[in-house]
Amino acid sequence: MRTIFCLFDSLNRTALGCYGGTDIPTPNFDRFASRAITYDNHFVGSLPCMPARRDLHTGRLNFMHRSWGPLEPFDNSYPELLKQSGVYSHLVTDHLHYFEDGGLTYHSRFTSYDFIRGQENDPWKAMVQPPMERFREKMSQKSYNLSGDGRVNDPHRLRLQHVINKQWMPEETDMPGPRCFEAGFEFLDTNRTEDNWLLHLECFDPHEPFDAPERFKQHFSKGWDGKVLNWPNYGKVTESPEEIAEIRANYAALVAMCDAYFGELIDYMDAHEMWEDTALIVTTDHGLLLSEHDWWGKNLQPYYREISHIPLIIHDPRRASAAGNRVSNITQTYDLMPTILDLHDVAVPEEVQGRSALSHLDAGQSDEPEYALFSMFGGPMGISDGTYDFYLYPRDIQAPGLHEYTLMPTHLRSLMEPKELASAELDRSFGFTKGAPVMRIDALTDARRIPCVDGNAFQDVGTKLYHTEKDPLQQHPIHDPDIENRMTAAALRILSSHECPADFYDWFGLNHPEAAKDIRGNN
Repeated sequence: MRTIFCLFDSLNRTALGCYGGTDIPTPNFDRFASRAITYDNHFVGSLPCMPARRDLHTGRLNFMHRSWGPLEPFDNSYPELLKQSGVYSHLVTDHLHYFEDGGLTYHSRFTSYDFIRGQENDPWKAMVQPPMERFREKMSQKSYNLSGDGRVNDPHRLRLQHVINKQWMPEETDMPGPRCFEAGFEFLDTNRTEDNWLLHLECFDPHEPFDAPERFKQHFSKGWDGKVLNWPNYGKVTESPEEIAEIRANYAALVAMCDAYFGELIDYMDAHEMWEDTALIVTTDHGLLLSEHDWWGKNLQPYYREISHIPLIIHDPRRASAAGNRVSNITQTYDLMPTILDLHDVAVPEEVQGRSALSHLDAGQSDEPEYALFSMFGGPMGISDGTYDFYLYPRDIQAPGLHEYTLMPTHLRSLMEPKELASAELDRSFGFTKGAPVMRIDALTDARRIPCVDGNAFQDVGTKLYHTEKDPLQQHPIHDPDIENRMTAAALRILSSHECPADFYDWFGLNHPEAAKDIRGNN
């Protein structure tokens, strides 16, 4: 079996024509859906970027155990399992988070990898003293705070780094997204006639900054003549209608670019007659709020459908007769790990909680209710049965009481400090660690726990229930104790199956289910 796994970042389901989107033409995603299997109830799991990738690698949720971090020494990893079974795996990505402290063990699980430099705030090109006055003339203060001196300790240096990187990208072919596909085609040119390989082709686009080539931007122009405005700050919307329209137009242009380059991949598979022996998977890690619900971003607000309900489209050459089918079963990110192992006939480890998405084609729609549970460490939980979405908040989202359970003590861009590690105690209560103890560390309550967030902006949000069939835009929360109790009970069952620690229940104010003991029966 040969597999191409195409992973985009922040590709909103509502942007795709095959999911009913009308604002952005996506002819190539749509023509792929017509010859593949489209999943209508696919949801995120752990959020955001690297926690989602840990779900993807391991086949289980991790948001109740730790914040953003690397793969752990005891984690199963799908490319590692493929390698052990004789399947070559190659990663092509411009996703800089793989190469920061909080993502440092993912890329090395692949047989080989190609890191495409320059995306977002990748510390790629060096300028000790950037030309700040020239940059200020072009870049909007709302997207790029360039009020500082630009030197190494400038608190806004991260976004400034993107402006620096752009100086080395005068042409479309210099941009990271196009270079990802170029590297992917290089792998295919060299290896497409071989058997037993997987190409993990991952593009950070259309994640912010929404920086698309002019040939795509011109189709979505709103007449904006101001400075560059393509990177909203996470939080409540404060922009004018004209500014909102410009930001959304830049996102649309970036989606159109992704569609165009994905179309080149489809054309390549057509030209080389790869459909009969090559699987192709397309999905994303999460969506993004683009001013819907009066929010930008994806972190502490409820994980509305724009964030949590994501695309998944699969071509399985073993199931050619299923082309064009749509699956209504609930699937999640952590189901993709056993799906990939299924494609390559590799055994699924016992720690895996996910189920191959392809199994639904054989089993059909279940008579039993299905649920998706999703969250971010230190954030609210969401649970969906496909009809109702329930967003459950703790009593105080900034309260202490959570713990990190890890052998890899890092944050997104830093190591944990000695004063954090001073609280560490060994914990041996988990079965999925394969006998290894983990450190139990008091979790932070500041922005390092959930990046890009001002916690004070979230005082007006709380537990909400929506009937998504009657209210698909989730504008009118309802109150129904019976449904809320049913959804909470389902969440508790799922948490238990993933060995949720007791402090997580306490932090949410939930009763400990009897089944919340670990697999050896210990409290």
